[in-house]
Amino acid sequence: MTPEQLTPTQEDLETLSRQLGRPVRDVVEIGARCVCGNPLVATTAPRLSNGIPFPTTYYLTHPVITAAVSRLEAAGLMTEMTARLEQDPELAERYRQAHEAYLKVRNEIGERTGTGPVPEIDGVSAGGMPTRVKCLHVLVGHSLAAGPGVNPLGDEALDAVSEWWTRDRCYCVGAWDTSSPAPSRDLSRHTKTQGLSAQELDRKRAARRAALQAERQAAAGEQEDSMEHPEEAGMPGGVVRVAAVDCGTNSIRLLIADARTENGTTRLTDVVRLMRIVRLGEGVDATGRLSDAALERTFAAADEYAGLIREHGAQRVRFVATSATRDAENRQEFTDGIRTRLGVEPEVISGDEEAALSFAGAASVLAGESGARTVVVDLGGGSTEFVLGIDGEVLAAKSTDMGCVRFTERHLVSDPPTEAEIALARGDVLDMIAQVLETVPLATADRLIGVAGTITTVSAHALKLPEYSSEAIHGTELSSGAVDHAASSLIHMSRAERAALPYMHPGRVDVIGAGALIWQTIVDRMEELTDGRVASAITSEHDILDGIALSALR
Repeated sequence: MTPEQLTPTQEDLETLSRQLGRPVRDVVEIGARCVCGNPLVATTAPRLSNGIPFPTTYYLTHPVITAAVSRLEAAGLMTEMTARLEQDPELAERYRQAHEAYLKVRNEIGERTGTGPVPEIDGVSAGGMPTRVKCLHVLVGHSLAAGPGVNPLGDEALDAVSEWWTRDRCYCVGAWDTSSPAPSRDLSRHTKTQGLSAQELDRKRAARRAALQAERQAAAGEQEDSMEHPEEAGMPGGVVRVAAVDCGTNSIRLLIADARTENGTTRLTDVVRLMRIVRLGEGVDATGRLSDAALERTFAAADEYAGLIREHGAQRVRFVATSATRDAENRQEFTDGIRTRLGVEPEVISGDEEAALSFAGAASVLAGESGARTVVVDLGGGSTEFVLGIDGEVLAAKSTDMGCVRFTERHLVSDPPTEAEIALARGDVLDMIAQVLETVPLATADRLIGVAGTITTVSAHALKLPEYSSEAIHGTELSSGAVDHAASSLIHMSRAERAALPYMHPGRVDVIGAGALIWQTIVDRMEELTDGRVASAITSEHDILDGIALSALR
């Protein structure tokens, strides 16, 4: 392409923003164009204007080809390509050369756009190069920008999408909204807005805590009345004891609760709430199988939970398994073992159902507030769910393959992590968020709620608690700056330093850095996407486990 074709115009930036459904940032060139002239690929500066190193140079933007590549990823092509790299030395060498070419061009882009050298990401490219394939969108973007013959797997993916997109045709008509104003702010730069003032946050936090305390007291009073006067409460019909088990990639958790429904509203009162770190998903990302040791740890926890469920007389039980078992080829072994121990069929749920259950549990932190569009982020070990909803109704949801265990194994392998590892991980998080935006309009949100152990631990760190306290954490609202400071601290600590923190669960010591980085990046990105409207995050101790318990009643 000529220098004129590479240089983004204001019209290009507006088109990119419409294609992505959000304001673009730090776009320095147009890497490839449609035959009609519209952008296909945005070229991003190797260092963002907020100082963050950014290794992902080429960003696929056109909705038609982006959706086509997503189909290939969903069909398992990345796993197949990675296996071929291990078996085909010639292909592996060509892929390594593509990695070197990517680095060379990125350095040249940095020089000609004034970014300069970025030593933190020296030797780090993107998309899994030079040894793996973990993002076809990056490889296809590279192939479109560099031309045929540079990236062999990007070229293969382009050939594979020919049923839906080819270079010689225009697919722009109707591919994005051209009637509404382009999402705007500073379309080419990355800027950060100020969050709520400390006084505003204090007022909101105090009001929410008062509402939560009143709700807890009311629920406790009703539970006490039902035990003293079972005939008035209508037991066992008035109160149903339910048990919920959430088996994720890193932990397995149990909630036994008494559920009481009045005037269409169901409240849960905890009887037992436990968590055991079992690392069921340990190694699944690399091997595709649940290891014997991981299954043994998980079954031991299931035996313990089965005893508690019997002891407390739960009337209804639901067992839900999520990311790790969805990915494992030997998941039947896991299913049979759980059925034998608990007497119920473990449900390996879809990402969409996982998102809906997370939203139902997390939204209870709002204590009766209504009318706002809320994004709930459930950050697990192997996956992270994004759910947009309003007043209990899920509007859109997306499950992504990023989590604290998965990203620790992929990226943050040093102790403490290197700046290059952090930069590459952050780039992957931003890529995942971009994919979420294709389904979930995050920019329309009015508030953000985070759930699960990573987020509660980051909140505990921000609050400098003397010990882990669910009551102190639940309902806490932190400014984006406070989240950023706490997460950065955890990311850069050594494992020994994390282990010494009084609120740190031993099972989170080695994975909390990756989890904190994911949460930090999400909070920061939400503030950008909403033009500063969402400048804080609420932490909820109620999550998918509570949603599972509520669903057991149905």
